[in-house]
Amino acid sequence: MKSICVYAGSNPGTSPEYERYAVKLGELFVENGYKLVYGGSKIGLMGRLADTVLAGGGEAVGVMPRGLFRGEMVHARLTELIEVDSMHERKANMQRLADGFIALPGGFGTLEELFEAVSWSQLGIHNKPVGLLDVEGYYEPLVRFVAHAVDAGFIHSTHASLLLLERDPARLIERMESFQPPQNVNKWSELPARP
Repeated sequence: MKSICVYAGSNPGTSPEYERYAVKLGELFVENGYKLVYGGSKIGLMGRLADTVLAGGGEAVGVMPRGLFRGEMVHARLTELIEVDSMHERKANMQRLADGFIALPGGFGTLEELFEAVSWSQLGIHNKPVGLLDVEGYYEPLVRFVAHAVDAGFIHSTHASLLLLERDPARLIERMESFQPPQNVNKWSELPARP
């Protein structure tokens, strides 16, 4: 992996640990020479992460729709800012530019981006790793929900492993580096498996 897309909250959240881990992840990017691809904001966890990467001499590429957000949200010191016309184009560019994906804590936008990345992995549109940085158990309810969806027959049990959950950012990146996507999994229970 050379570049990693990070989905993260545009708010800092209520726990100081969220910000601390955004900084820790940014430091890891710099230490390992990973390029950051993200939504381009200077605020919230997104901003803390980009600030850390840039302060350490790393590269940060932001992708943001024109006119959708107030100008004061755009990070002014990015290595590169890619302006696009829509949220769909934003996500497509972020996915194209990245070799893997990490979700820090965040809200609806973070979850929507995360689920698109893992859905595309499930469908074989990409074979890139998708990681959850589980700061203070933030993603534990989500992992329980995925297990519930497996039990209910809506997610193949093998596909649950597409979400790599770790509390330690270094361990998460190690797992992402060695990720091997599941092969020949039949997503659709009512269709015969392909030979």
